[in-house]
Amino acid sequence: MENDVNKIIGKNLLTLRKLNKLTQLELAEKLSYSDKSISKWEKGESLPSIEILYELAKFYHVTLDALTTDGADFSSPTQQVKSRREKFFPTRLCVTLLAVVAIWLIATVMFVSFKLALDKNFFMCFIWAIPASAVLLIIFNSIWGKPKWLFVILTVLIWSFITALYLQLITYNIWPIYFLGIPLQAAVVFALALTKPKNKKPKEKVAKVKKQKHKKDKQTRDEQEEDFILTKRENDMQSNVQSDDDKADEINNLAADEQPTFDKPVSEGKIEVSLPQISRMPNNNKK
Repeated sequence: MENDVNKIIGKNLLTLRKLNKLTQLELAEKLSYSDKSISKWEKGESLPSIEILYELAKFYHVTLDALTTDGADFSSPTQQVKSRREKFFPTRLCVTLLAVVAIWLIATVMFVSFKLALDKNFFMCFIWAIPASAVLLIIFNSIWGKPKWLFVILTVLIWSFITALYLQLITYNIWPIYFLGIPLQAAVVFALALTKPKNKKPKEKVAKVKKQKHKKDKQTRDEQEEDFILTKRENDMQSNVQSDDDKADEINNLAADEQPTFDKPVSEGKIEVSLPQISRMPNNNKK
């Protein structure tokens, strides 16, 4: 069971490191650990402590539950949308192509009908199929396409429609109609330029922000370590003072237990003093 947990956490750490495009050495420098420790964690040979897991989750902006979950999805919302688009791209492309083929099939049926019924080569059916296809592509592109294709499709629509109209009315020689395409094309360019999303941050600015954030996180981590060391020192000093007080109380208790006791109390104001008795020696020098 423990080996399974180690492998799950190691796999998730490896995935997160690759998503952030970091090497083991770069990650070790950012977290102030050795690259050997990073390698052991990712291989599942050892399990990081809860403090290290919390630090890794904070660094990768994920939860501890995600780090310990098998098959967790660590991709950002933008990456999820991108992967979803890539997943359904073949299906959407097939649907779009089928719709365009349907338009050209209708144009072919009309051409054959005019040929059989009126014995005329109505080739304009295929010319009008071009702007019709462009309109259909605009609809599908607005649903699930990319904005960068909109400029190409609108350009094709403008000039193909003008060409079809000119060929349809070629007997009237309305070639100046092509001048209408110039302001229409300019309008498309300006409209797309105004609606084009601006890049939030240049690459250099993003790198600078990441560097500042890393520096700030490291400073915060150093402050937390310093506060932890100071708190530990204060606790050690308090415990030492308390132990000294306990030792002093113990010594006082032992001293009180060893004090001598007197059987007879000494009466107040009376002090008995015993002096040694001195025997009087005979005086042999008497005359």
